[in-house]
Amino acid sequence: MSNFVVGDIQGCYRPLKKLLKKADFSAGTDVLWCVGDLVNRGPKSLDTLRLLQDMNDSIRVVLGNHDLHFIAIHEGVAPARGKDTLEQLLAAPDCSALSDWLRSKPLAYHEALLTEEGPENFLMVHAGVAPNWSLQMTLNLSAEVEHALQGNKCKAFLKNMYGNEPIRWSKSLRGHERLRTITNYLTRIRFCDDIGSLRLDIKEGLCAAPSGFKPWFEYEKITRKATILFGHWAALDGITKRPRVFALDTGYVWGRSLTLMRLEDKKRFTISH
Repeated sequence: MSNFVVGDIQGCYRPLKKLLKKADFSAGTDVLWCVGDLVNRGPKSLDTLRLLQDMNDSIRVVLGNHDLHFIAIHEGVAPARGKDTLEQLLAAPDCSALSDWLRSKPLAYHEALLTEEGPENFLMVHAGVAPNWSLQMTLNLSAEVEHALQGNKCKAFLKNMYGNEPIRWSKSLRGHERLRTITNYLTRIRFCDDIGSLRLDIKEGLCAAPSGFKPWFEYEKITRKATILFGHWAALDGITKRPRVFALDTGYVWGRSLTLMRLEDKKRFTISH
């Protein structure tokens, strides 16, 4: 049995199928980890979710910002955007079942695996974490959002999820501001400063860091405890220059490639346009 992690699929169903075949992935034997953004921007969000739902026992999923956005549209608390490609999914007879399936997934996932280098802790998130969060704190805060998303106050959470403020984490945050801030770290972060202040407006690569800001993964507290798997930041093209931090979004939806990595030996497989 092998564990594979795939970058942002974003509705690119056929490339995903080709990539799984290229890596000799076998559902029922192997496990597929998905770093989030399963849907939107690509052409086949409905087929992608149906495939992954059918493989539920063989996958590990964390939610990305596009997945949450789809759920919010389906729940009627947010409008579709001009670049969204969710029409077929939203009109499908099993849309509610697929939305509920996504709502059952976490924003952070941790598991220890035996790799070629010995036992290894893996933490999978869509975008990243705050510089002062430990592994356990990340999982605990993620669970707060998961509880809101899966509970009877789901619509209220989704309606208040959007926005860039507060710009930094504080344990004193409460209510919707607390949940929004946790969600922004886990599903949207790229650059922050050493106290966790976010710059969510900058989407370019490492050279675009504003003065006083660095990529979130250059603050090493959490990487001392776990190997980090994340997507979201296509401009990195899979390069972090950090030995225990793996960027999996290599921008297939932007004309580049879709990446799959086997966790046991870190071997990468790609499908390009």
